[in-house]
Amino acid sequence: MGPRRIVCLTEEPTETLYALGEQDRIVGISGFTVRPPQARREKPKVSAFTSARVEAILALRPDLAIGFSDIQADIAAALVRRGVEVWIANHRSVDGIVDYVRRLGALVGAGARALAYADALRRGLDAVEAQAARLPVRPKVYFEEWDEPIITGIQWVAELVRIAGGDDVFPELSAEPLAKARILASGEPVVARRPDIILGSWCGKKFRPGQVAARPGWDAIPAVRDGELHEIKSPLILQPGPAALTDGVAAIAAIVQRWAAARG
Repeated sequence: MGPRRIVCLTEEPTETLYALGEQDRIVGISGFTVRPPQARREKPKVSAFTSARVEAILALRPDLAIGFSDIQADIAAALVRRGVEVWIANHRSVDGIVDYVRRLGALVGAGARALAYADALRRGLDAVEAQAARLPVRPKVYFEEWDEPIITGIQWVAELVRIAGGDDVFPELSAEPLAKARILASGEPVVARRPDIILGSWCGKKFRPGQVAARPGWDAIPAVRDGELHEIKSPLILQPGPAALTDGVAAIAAIVQRWAAARG
């Protein structure tokens, strides 16, 4: 039932299908995939995030390709023109990620397992939120998705920061679905909002706390003054799938709890 030969153009469908026990349907994956680790060993890598080896994908005879967001629109169009059915998901929130798990499960005939898995993910988030509710103080958190230009965090990241016990300092920008709408012209707005914690996840390259702390005027930021600059690995937080709702939020919560404990 459902598609039997799936190419996953991003990591979250791969991680979800493995979690549901439906990994045998996957015939190709993104080269950025790190979760689960066995996927890299078992499946051919046929795409990046903004590009794909279309001929290699066609050679796999897929009956469905799954991708994410406007950024993969060109890949999707190229595959559609060659007769491949494509699903481009566009969820940007925590609720959207949970619903994505349900929808993907239904698509492959694993609806009941997907519902159970989605419920387990939600219970995990509820547990993190309950723990955060006991914190003596909530930090202001700045999340940086890219450094040049500076791009602030997307919606599900801001929501996970809140669930973990912090308050995102750019809530109005997190609601913007496109990265170009979350670009800061300079670092001055970050200085003005005085975050207590800076989290960096530079979308596939290593976060450099020293470079961030050395930006003009940033020595006035409490997070810089107190040395509260931390990296959250991109696969944990920038993929809108199970990783963000489990290890991603846990990584944020650990940082927030240490910060709060030192001030409690």
